[in-house]
Amino acid sequence: MLLNAMASNNVAPAGAPHALPKADYRNAMARLGAAVNIITTDGPAGRAGFTASAVCSVTDEPPMLLVCLNRSASVYPAFTANGVLCVNVLAAGHQALSGLFGGKTPMDERFAAARWSRKATGSPVLDDAAASFDCRVVRATSAGTHDVLFCEALAIAIGGAAQSLIYFDRRYHEIAAPPH
Repeated sequence: MLLNAMASNNVAPAGAPHALPKADYRNAMARLGAAVNIITTDGPAGRAGFTASAVCSVTDEPPMLLVCLNRSASVYPAFTANGVLCVNVLAAGHQALSGLFGGKTPMDERFAAARWSRKATGSPVLDDAAASFDCRVVRATSAGTHDVLFCEALAIAIGGAAQSLIYFDRRYHEIAAPPH
């Protein structure tokens, strides 16, 4: 059924009335736990970063993930112009950093709150992230209020401890793998 709908492009047009109340949808989505990430970029349009949970793996051949970015976000022009980004998966203890990058804090203050390095694209890589994926954007598509950026990973960094920061039920939760 889904494949038939996809093949025929049988989907409701953008802007069509929706039966689901927005509050109900948001309340249900709060139950979908997700890793917390800081997405960064640097290049001709400048350095920028934001907090995101709308990130997921697409494929491992080639290594690709996706990032959803609101077109009304103040960082949108920098990300679209630079064409590169780094997905920094936050580790336990990064709640304050997530808050800085998720608010209206000036960019210089956001980046001053942590230590950063660079890999292949020049995008800032968080030194103590659980993992970082340094990527070039290979495709973008619009969906509602957001662009979905498809990003090919050119370099990665993996942190020392297997731990992560998760956002679930409108709160942060720290998780860690048990010792082997």
